[in-house]
Amino acid sequence: MNRIARKPSATPLIGAILMTGAWSSAQAAGFALIEQSASGLGNAYAGAGASAEDASTVFFNPAGLTRLEGRQLVVAGHIVRPSTEFSGTATDPLGNPVATGGDGGDAGGAALVPNLYYAMPLREDLVFGVGINAPFGLATEYDDDWVGRYHGIKSEVTTININPSLAWQATPKLSLGAGVSAQYIEAELTQAIDQGSSCYGGVIQASLAGGASQAAALAAAQATCDPLGLTPQGADALAEVKGDDWSFGFNLGLLYEVQPGTRIGLAYRSKVEQDLQGDASFNNAHPFFTGQDLFVPTDVNAGVDLPESVSLSLSHELNDRWTLLADYTWTRWERFEELRIEFDSSQPDSVTPENWSNSDRYSLGVNYRHSSSLTLRAGVAFDEEPIPDAQTRTPRIPGNDRRWLAVGASYSPSRTMRVDVGYAHLFVKDTDIDHTSSTAGTITGEYDSSVDILSAQLVWNFQ
Repeated sequence: MNRIARKPSATPLIGAILMTGAWSSAQAAGFALIEQSASGLGNAYAGAGASAEDASTVFFNPAGLTRLEGRQLVVAGHIVRPSTEFSGTATDPLGNPVATGGDGGDAGGAALVPNLYYAMPLREDLVFGVGINAPFGLATEYDDDWVGRYHGIKSEVTTININPSLAWQATPKLSLGAGVSAQYIEAELTQAIDQGSSCYGGVIQASLAGGASQAAALAAAQATCDPLGLTPQGADALAEVKGDDWSFGFNLGLLYEVQPGTRIGLAYRSKVEQDLQGDASFNNAHPFFTGQDLFVPTDVNAGVDLPESVSLSLSHELNDRWTLLADYTWTRWERFEELRIEFDSSQPDSVTPENWSNSDRYSLGVNYRHSSSLTLRAGVAFDEEPIPDAQTRTPRIPGNDRRWLAVGASYSPSRTMRVDVGYAHLFVKDTDIDHTSSTAGTITGEYDSSVDILSAQLVWNFQ
């Protein structure tokens, strides 16, 4: 019996736990942030790569910088408020229903997404621009004791992107642009560990491997784990993972004026290969595990690719007052076939399959020029979620297809200043989850989600 107790099969558990956290900090459509300008929000970002109304075009299509006159500074802020409420059940890794904890409350939380852009002409046909923004972000947090605590409690991911760009007026109708991105990412993720189930599982597996019957294996687990206080769901520990990284990418753009008032924009943003370095810590870890070098502080590394995207945009002036806008964006989420976690210790690598799909986003919008100082905006969009099914979905990112409805306005109190405001409500399709993990058990149920976005922006023009 003592020999069995010294060799539980819980060794891979740390890797699987860390992998769950790092994975959610790397996937994007569930928390890719398109909120990069307040003027664009009012149109649900339709035509964002062709409008080039202000210096935020650095992000959407750097070629649009050639349409700006003089120097310009843009400061924007977006309050993003997702609401995410779960209803359902969960089991522990041994298949027992999780007996304590509720549905976790509202896992969403308000977050501020800032943007800053500056543009200046270098010569008649060459314009420099720079943007500082947050292209990815995530903030979900459940109650500490909720039924899905073994799958995740807190997930917080922050990015900062510095994006200097150049645009060249190649011909009177054609502009080309390019930029470089220096991107910082920081992630913090937590979840509970069912140490009782881990102890039981390790002893049962070792007993079965030694030829014991199922009943004898269960009896061995009870005899080994119960005296230590390691009963299923009775001895939770808390795992916390933190990591960060700087990496680089680029973006390219083309803007073509088909005729006066009609422009087509084509934009590409490259993938960014992030190599997160960080550490894992464990609170309330039991000596049964720490004595075997499990659930102890350790350094970790996770390499992830934030995927590339391609956008095709249209801006068409119907007359002096009305402008029609459209956009299609494709994002290559098929890159997420798996996530691999490497440990600085002797812990073996852990691998989790992801199998995400590429995603599409479609948007249509209109602008109404009420006067020389006031423009009204509206837009709709369909934003496809790359998570393929309920089995792949996790509580950290319970995303699904989203339908946008947006309105906004721009007001210019003077020739040198403009104020933009926008609001969007995202209707999220009812979201099923039926996710199973060998280290966390199964969570089954449904999410009721929605998102509200409120944006404001100031644009200053300098001659």
